[in-house]
Amino acid sequence: MFELKKKNDQYHFVLKAGNGQVILSSEMYNSKAAATNGIASVQKNCGDDARYEKKTAKNGKFHFNVKASNGQVIGSSQMYAAESGLNNGIESVKKNAPGAEIKEVE
Repeated sequence: MFELKKKNDQYHFVLKAGNGQVILSSEMYNSKAAATNGIASVQKNCGDDARYEKKTAKNGKFHFNVKASNGQVIGSSQMYAAESGLNNGIESVKKNAPGAEIKEVE
């Protein structure tokens, strides 16, 4: 499920797995429409392996970004201790994002 949240007149979203764990977070958007478009972009692009950017942080932990066709980051993962966790996170996005419902939360 995507949760769409408003904070200080800006919007952002998170994608949650079936167990409620956040697997992807967005940037802040100036409007609800822009955030909704971001969700649609994740849903459109998440099935393409080329849209995932795998990264290693300075502390050695792993994370990834999902990018739109124009190269813009549309979602970022949490940090994972192992690369296997990162790969599982990507698979979770591929599985959960395409048909996920959007829920507005306060």
